[in-house]
Amino acid sequence: MLMYKQGKWDLRELSPGHKTPKFAKQISDLQNKVTQFEKLKKLLRPTMPEKDFFKIIKSIEQISEEASIVGGYASLMYSADTQSDEATSLVTRMSKLGAEIDNKMLFFDLWWKRKIDEKNAQRLMRNSGDIKEYLRHKRLLAKYSLSEPEERIINTLDVTGSTALVKLYDKITNAFEYIITVNGKKKKMTREQLTVLVRSADPKMRELAYKTLLTKYRQNKGVVGEIYQNLVQNWKDEGIDIRGYSSPISIRNIGNDVDDKTIDTLLEVCRENAPVFYEFFSYKAKALGLKKLRRYDLYAPNTKKIKDRNYSYEKASKLVLESLGRFSPALSEYAERVFKENHIDSEVRAGKRDGAFCSTITPKMTPYVLLNYTGKSRDVFTLAHELGHAVHSQAASKQSILVSEAPLPLAETASTFSELLLYDNISDQMTAGEKRLILSEKIDDLYATIMRQAFFTLFEISAHKQIADGTTVDEISKTYSKNLKMQFANSIEMTDDFGIEWSCIPHFFHTPFYCYAYSFGNLLSLSLYHRYKKEGESFAKSYVKILAAGGSQKPETLLNQYGIDISSKAFWQDGFDYVRSQVKELISLS
Repeated sequence: MLMYKQGKWDLRELSPGHKTPKFAKQISDLQNKVTQFEKLKKLLRPTMPEKDFFKIIKSIEQISEEASIVGGYASLMYSADTQSDEATSLVTRMSKLGAEIDNKMLFFDLWWKRKIDEKNAQRLMRNSGDIKEYLRHKRLLAKYSLSEPEERIINTLDVTGSTALVKLYDKITNAFEYIITVNGKKKKMTREQLTVLVRSADPKMRELAYKTLLTKYRQNKGVVGEIYQNLVQNWKDEGIDIRGYSSPISIRNIGNDVDDKTIDTLLEVCRENAPVFYEFFSYKAKALGLKKLRRYDLYAPNTKKIKDRNYSYEKASKLVLESLGRFSPALSEYAERVFKENHIDSEVRAGKRDGAFCSTITPKMTPYVLLNYTGKSRDVFTLAHELGHAVHSQAASKQSILVSEAPLPLAETASTFSELLLYDNISDQMTAGEKRLILSEKIDDLYATIMRQAFFTLFEISAHKQIADGTTVDEISKTYSKNLKMQFANSIEMTDDFGIEWSCIPHFFHTPFYCYAYSFGNLLSLSLYHRYKKEGESFAKSYVKILAAGGSQKPETLLNQYGIDISSKAFWQDGFDYVRSQVKELISLS
């Protein structure tokens, strides 16, 4: 196994550069294909032959791939340096081009959704293979579609409307500089560097790091809050008032092709199981020598007896690849391609986008991964998480670009499963004390990716209603504080300064109601992992098949094939029972 060093990604597979003749040719070739596509409009009629229908589908696939390449290049360039004027300009230019392409191709969507009868639609779908779900889901969305001129107007206005607001939020918050005193010296930090201090062994440093972060957002609550309220209002105006969705979260659910009832059940079970973590919080307080855990201490190292470990980037990449390889050599090979092809940007630098993500440009290309690696154990798990996404994409690489991407709730399955495999690998190599530390970090992660995300979604439901009725930034913060109280009850000590924390959460701005996908994906992964432990190596084949399906099947349909009923409370409860067992194991090690 090769050793990999931390650095920047190489985007040359996408384009040699946005100022080169080749990039200009990529754009002109794409535009020419769109022009040719427009001429296919004359072929559209309910009784059209399958041959003509699939010619149109093939053209959509080709245009989608080429548009994704130039758009993806701009997006990744911007993520690598959000303060670059050139990158900002290119993203705007590509967003405008994307809107123009969508407008010119809109006629097929509207024809398929509204102008073809069910009998002929079924006839054309009969031999459509893996893209049948893509076509079926579009028919499902028909009732929420508008006329072609109206859709063109919305696509055009989004570039300078909601898309521009999200970009403005990113530009403002990524430019924040945090001044904090460490060891008597003032230091200027990025948010990623500040987040490391949130997990400091020093309780005063944890409190100072949080206060530094939250103070910056409180100082900017006027502009950031205004951006959020306008994004939420736009979500309602278009989704509910114009398109006719029943609720703000239903827009996301239908887009994910998941029933409202399924997500309602998920959130209900999460709310009921909030106390599962209370015993862990009590354990953690004792381990830290505190009578009661403060909110500042939520992500503190869980013991003072073992020094928090640092992992070199080379060691981290080796651990993750080994973990995947023990489960399935094929999955490890998929992950290693990201390193070999230099599709990963892992270093910390000013101006770079915070957090981490995996971007799949087309099924034919190895995905790109961004993270800000600082050497802590949580960064190793983040690496496993994002490479899990990359593995999922490559497993589904034989699917059409139209159905290669799994719907949002399933999109987190491989990422969280990869984290469980990593824990399994690391725990085998640990002493009892080290295992206690890793297990407590694991439960920290389960809290953050299941319970915290579910309560984020519950907050969004409340906030969207509140903003629709008219409110202020301070009132939104009070709603968030109530949400925290419902989540923690009296298990930890809360302070008022966390009321503004909602404005620090990029998902609320980028992708409303995205967060429940983490709860969904994690609880699903726990169930799959439990099955793996029960069935052994034979389970790997079923797991890879689930990943390989991509978005070619509705989530309920796909999972039912493997005996998983996501509409039942019992299914979600199984996941929390696993969490409870991990808490008990941790306490038994004390």
